[in-house]
Parts: sequence; structure tokens; C-alpha cells
Amino acid sequence: MSLSTNQYGSSPKPFVRKDFTVPQLMETERFRLRMLTIHDVGPDFAAVMSSLEHLQTIWNTEWPVGLTLEQNLIDLGWHQKEFQRRSSFTYTVVSLDESQVLGCVYIYPTHKPGFDAEVYLWARVDNANQNLEAELEACIREWVAKDWPFAHAAFPGRDMPLEDWAMIQL
Repeated sequence: MSLSTNQYGSSPKPFVRKDFTVPQLMETERFRLRMLTIHDVGPDFAAVMSSLEHLQTIWNTEWPVGLTLEQNLIDLGWHQKEFQRRSSFTYTVVSLDESQVLGCVYIYPTHKPGFDAEVYLWARVDNANQNLEAELEACIREWVAKDWPFAHAAFPGRDMPLEDWAMIQL
């Protein structure tokens, strides 16, 4: 997903302590999270395009209409570099055998008062992945609370509508 840095949190510097060990992997009985890289471009593009209407509902935008494989590669490269710089963290959600991208998780810094991170996520919606997004959200909430250094992570679009989140003054 390509989120505009004007609309969502961004930071030119790392937003976690230098001594914090960023989780590289998280796994459940159903899926694995690992850093999203440019090597995921094909499966990621397939997941995004198969979930077009769902993603538009989540983000309240036209995205990913018009997304090309090349533009997706650029977006993935951006996410990968930000992860390496520790300025944001994007994880791909894959099946345990890594044969299919099932969704994504994004952890961004925020400038909103009272919060220290913004977390976004989505999962494919199809017959094989029923209820996956609810399961993913529950798992990510627990993971962020347990394994990340955030006291107050926000889940915009889940805890409150994106429109309300956008109205919170900096």
C-alpha cells in the first residue's frame, strides 16, 4: 500500500530506541509476518489486486485502482528502505509455506497527541481466508502491546473512522 506521508505519520529519523530489537518475524498456526521486500512484488501485487474493493473500503480511497506492477515495486522498495532505516515498519503477511501473500501490516510513527505509533493492516478476503483479517487484527494488537515499545498505539480505521483520526489536531 502506498500511504501519503502527508496523510499518515512519517518521520525522517527512527521512531524506536536504538537499542530496541525490531521483531523480524512473527508466526501463528495460520500465517507468518516478515519484512516486506521488493522480492515480494509479484505475490503482493496479486494480493492487492484480488482485494481491490476491500482495500478501497478500508482506506476510503480509490487506491489501488491504476496500480501497476512497476509502481508496486517502487512502493515495496520504499517500505523496505524505511524498515532498514527504522523510520517505519511494513510486514508482509504470508502463508506458512510462503506460497501466498495474505495481507500487510504497517507500523508508522505518528504526530498525533497521546499516541506513539499508528498501525494499519489488511488481509485478503476470499473463501480460503475467511475471518483472516479479524484474526490478524487480534494477533497484531497483542504483538504490538507485548513486543513493541509503544504505550499507546493507534489503530486508525479500526478504533475510530479514518475521517475522525484525520481530524485529531497535531
